[in-house]
Amino acid sequence: MNAQPAIKLAAMPASQALQASARAETTGLWLGLLGVVIFALTLPMTRLAVGTPADPQMSGIFIALGRAAAAGGLSVLFLLFTRAPLPRRADWRPLALTAAGVVFGFPLLTSVAMRHVEAVHASVIVGVLPLATAGVGALLHKQRPSNGFWLCAALGSALVVAFAMLRSGSGTTVSPADALLLLAMLCGAVGYGYGGLLSQRMRAEHVICWALVISLPVTLPAALLSWPAPTVRVAAWWGFGYVAVFSMWLGFFAWYRGLALGGTVRVSQVQLVQPFLSMLFAVPLLGESLDAVTVGFSLAVIATVFVGKRMPVKISPSAQKPKP
Repeated sequence: MNAQPAIKLAAMPASQALQASARAETTGLWLGLLGVVIFALTLPMTRLAVGTPADPQMSGIFIALGRAAAAGGLSVLFLLFTRAPLPRRADWRPLALTAAGVVFGFPLLTSVAMRHVEAVHASVIVGVLPLATAGVGALLHKQRPSNGFWLCAALGSALVVAFAMLRSGSGTTVSPADALLLLAMLCGAVGYGYGGLLSQRMRAEHVICWALVISLPVTLPAALLSWPAPTVRVAAWWGFGYVAVFSMWLGFFAWYRGLALGGTVRVSQVQLVQPFLSMLFAVPLLGESLDAVTVGFSLAVIATVFVGKRMPVKISPSAQKPKP
């Protein structure tokens, strides 16, 4: 069944429409939180799979494209089982952009970067993802965030860059790994934004499945060509299995459904907890430690996101009209 909230609400009396809208937003927030909890383990599990410079395990290319290939195989089965219709002609372009962001861009960039930075460090960089997602969502849904929103976005981004420069050792440049992580956040925001847009007219589960299936001609051969050596530890395979089944597949079932029900700009605020969850998972899983500087920058970034989320967002008249 296709999700078309605007059409359904337009057919209801005003009081029922308000109640239905409130219920949908609440459900969307809970589903979004479930997706964030799943995604919060992505960086620690990726670090587990890729290893360290002193103890390398799987290559970043295999982790990124191999997990997409594995999830693509599961997607083929799911689409057949649910008798999913083919996407409409107008949906192929946003599907391709969704795939570019969350199937290729985000996984590949983070997988390469995670060999060179700890998951706790990378979690601070992830702090800008909520504002980036909200910004992309606002543009796609023809919403107009206030100047205060964009000011908070700029301040949060500046804090993340300052943290990256501080940790780079030079104090004046961003390390290549941090630059990859920042690009990954942009890719993730684009993929989330277009995926959330598609989830307004397609089943949320079908959005990520079709994005993965159309990527298979690239991801499957690349995964086979970059297959890791037999000496890779079992723990690395567990990390790979998690990012393939949960981070790349099931997490998006909840996340895109949440974006469709609650709205991209509002539901993306639950990503506020993702940096802290990633840090908490990284400590027992990887034996990493937290220091005051890392926690302080993380709190500062999340504060700017929290304030930014409370800034007004105007909706253009054309965006309020239900689309057929």
